[in-house]
Amino acid sequence: MSPTDVAETTAPILHLRGPILLGAEEELDGAWVVGGRIHHEKPELPAGAEVREIDGFVLPGLADLHCHLGIADGGGGTTLAEAREQALVDRDSGVLLIRDAGSIIDNSPLQQQDDLPRLIRCGRHLARTRRYLIGYADELEPEDLSAAVTREAGRGDGWVKLVGDWIDRGVGDLTPCWEAQDFVAAADAAHAAGARITTHTFDEETLPLVLDAGFDCLEHATGLTDETIRRVAETGIPVVTTLVNVDEFETYASQGEKKFPAYAAHMRRLRAGRYDRTRDAHDAGVQLLVGTDSGGVLGHGIIHDELDELDAAGLSATEILEAAAWAPRRFLGAPGLEDGAPADLLVVPADPREDHRILRERSHVVLGGRQVA
Repeated sequence: MSPTDVAETTAPILHLRGPILLGAEEELDGAWVVGGRIHHEKPELPAGAEVREIDGFVLPGLADLHCHLGIADGGGGTTLAEAREQALVDRDSGVLLIRDAGSIIDNSPLQQQDDLPRLIRCGRHLARTRRYLIGYADELEPEDLSAAVTREAGRGDGWVKLVGDWIDRGVGDLTPCWEAQDFVAAADAAHAAGARITTHTFDEETLPLVLDAGFDCLEHATGLTDETIRRVAETGIPVVTTLVNVDEFETYASQGEKKFPAYAAHMRRLRAGRYDRTRDAHDAGVQLLVGTDSGGVLGHGIIHDELDELDAAGLSATEILEAAAWAPRRFLGAPGLEDGAPADLLVVPADPREDHRILRERSHVVLGGRQVA
């Protein structure tokens, strides 16, 4: 069915016989979906209306806060049609809310296709000249950074993404791409434009710089230390986990080992410490939000692999759901399952607060009140 066909189809009336999981400790016995929206109490129904009864545990659609729609496998931009197919793969895995963390193409037309996940865009990556993957980002020097941040704030949906560190081939290891004053200028420009700013960061040395500058979010954050974990917890900014990507650090280390042995050793250390670092951050009160880094190196539809990684790091099933469903929506200001919200939800046969793996066994994926998978 095409997006136009979906839009023209009257959304069915659904009786969700629950439980309806509004949060970790908040649930309803049941709910109704009428006109594409969820109702906590039974509304007045049209005479003779057909009602579909659905049994099972209901929760908001999963969120992926670090996803790339429009980057091809192995790099380069896709067509818009190919980006749509990527979004469909994510949707069918249960992801109904995406924050795109930088795309090579303008993927904003996907926001008009109501059979796709809700999309919040960062615009394009901003990176230092010759300090990132070739062709992925707008590459620039410090004197142009503030203007570029302002431009991307206007192109995106209230978010800007900066590449904070990458391998410095002259040093032979990860280093920050910018000086302290550059990070401050970037954050100030984003906030002046009414946007929030996040950063790609692997390296330990970058984190104090972006925390001092007042960034709003951290992507990957593999370089967290005891001190920066404490600071992140105190500031209340979240870390978007991409542990499925961090698992690939061995590949990156092997590729660079001959020319850059210090970089290879560094990447291996970061990979080896990924579970301890994630668990320590969580235990310290850092808000973890789920991301996959799908697009480019990694394929789409891998949200459940990321949830398995959080399980390996020691998070409980309820904590995993908090990071994957409830907290991302609060952080992005996107509706969950409150009364009157768009009915973007999953139905599973058992309580996902007991075992997150049941999310792989979805009986229904409902987007805007319509079953799409």
